[in-house]
Amino acid sequence: MTGSAVLPETVLAIVLGVLFSLGTFLVLRRDVVRVVWGVAILSQSANVYLVTMGHIGGSVPVLSHHGGGGHGAVTDPLVQALVLTAIVIGFGTTAFALVLTYRVYEEHGTIDTAEIREVR
Repeated sequence: MTGSAVLPETVLAIVLGVLFSLGTFLVLRRDVVRVVWGVAILSQSANVYLVTMGHIGGSVPVLSHHGGGGHGAVTDPLVQALVLTAIVIGFGTTAFALVLTYRVYEEHGTIDTAEIREVR
């Protein structure tokens, strides 16, 4: 590995650690909105991890058949397609969870999980 290749990998590892830590911190909160955002951040950190692991150093994106050959190694498009699907599903799930949170607030007047448990 060259020095220039280590820097982006190190930065991505730090970013992944921060995202995962932030998501875990938010999931452990009592506020339902923060829990929803924590799950969304954890989901996105998993997507960043998958894209990072799917990258082959020195590779190029897949080109059309009309481009000339001999480009060397290409990046696997399957990982990118799966992550794109995961992003769309994560967005829909987050939107649904936020709507449910709004309904809980309308029903109980609070989004604090401890107070919601006491209402039962």
